[in-house]
Amino acid sequence: MIKTFFFIFFLKKPKNYEEGPVPIYLRITVDGKRSEISIKREADPNDWNSKAGRLNGKSESTRHFNAYLETLQSKLYDAHQALIRDNKMITAETLKNRYTGASEKQRMLMEIFQKHNDEVEALIDKGFAAGTVERYKTSLSHTRDFIKWKFRISDIDIREIGHEFITDYDFYLRSVRKCANNTVIKYIKNFKKIIRICIANGWLDKDPFVRYKPKLTEVERNFLSTEELQVLTKKVFVMDRLNQVKDIFIFSCYTGLAYVDVTKLTPSNFVIGIDGKHWIKTHRTKTDTPSNIPLLPPAMEILNKYKDHPAAVNKGRLLPVLSNQRMNSYLKEIAIACEIQKDLTFHIARHTFATTVTLSNGISLESVSKMLGHKNMRTTQHYAKILDKKVSQDMNVLFKKFKPKTKLKKVANK
Repeated sequence: MIKTFFFIFFLKKPKNYEEGPVPIYLRITVDGKRSEISIKREADPNDWNSKAGRLNGKSESTRHFNAYLETLQSKLYDAHQALIRDNKMITAETLKNRYTGASEKQRMLMEIFQKHNDEVEALIDKGFAAGTVERYKTSLSHTRDFIKWKFRISDIDIREIGHEFITDYDFYLRSVRKCANNTVIKYIKNFKKIIRICIANGWLDKDPFVRYKPKLTEVERNFLSTEELQVLTKKVFVMDRLNQVKDIFIFSCYTGLAYVDVTKLTPSNFVIGIDGKHWIKTHRTKTDTPSNIPLLPPAMEILNKYKDHPAAVNKGRLLPVLSNQRMNSYLKEIAIACEIQKDLTFHIARHTFATTVTLSNGISLESVSKMLGHKNMRTTQHYAKILDKKVSQDMNVLFKKFKPKTKLKKVANK
């Protein structure tokens, strides 16, 4: 990337200046940004040519003084060439540091990443979820391990990060860490945020991600069919704990709420809607977007069943939700008992609401998107893509238009 580079010697008059010599400064300008250095010399403004940046006159002392300025000018050109030769970032500040011999301040990647994570952690429940913090911590750990693996060092100056660093990091996550494609992209997306911080602060003058263009692999979302949901609903277990987990899972199937949002439901989220019916009104923890859902009869039955449950009442919650790990562990037992040949996790309930409960029954994408609290309609459209039944329903409208109005006579074989 070609940068504009200018410099000039100029006089810097102090405040309340009246007369006499004033200090001479060297101003360096790179891409419109300036840095100034005192050359430890003075000149009288009456003898100074501001346009040329030199003393006027032809006396021996003047020639010697201007020759000295020429030497400083050559030294500056040498510093500029040295930065190019060493493939270093050229800014007004780095050029000034190379010219004066001052050491450039290092900005270390791990320090910046850790500071970012500390700030995000301090903002849990104030714009960030605990899960987000954990993901950034994992990303930091992977980045640190990569630097040790690749460079045999514990940290690296951010100015050393280029396209090769990004592609090598991508390779490391896929080969050494054995991460799947979408997982790799998520980790590198977290790392990219740190790079954006560096660019915004002026610590990096180019984006190493410019030529890095990964593609997410489309993942088919698992969900329960109508038949599987009915089997699950009718199943009664001997162990109360399994019934409890099953009921809360089904509640999510009929509301589309994610685990963390079901956990946080309080009586204040249980309201009467504009239609006079019961609704759940909340905000998604993940995106802080509103999620307002009319309560279908199966969901209402479950709320009524657990309204006096001690574990819910004592915590001021609507439902007695266990930890996510325990819920998913019990759901695997439930799937086996119900002969459901799917890896049943709590999040499948949200997918089931989007597909089997709503879209398959003709609810519009716009309404489903609003209830799910999606920021982007494209996220909701992923569910519509996997519904062959929905495709069939839509095409049936077309079949009716092309249906012959009169029956064709069968042509007999001769």
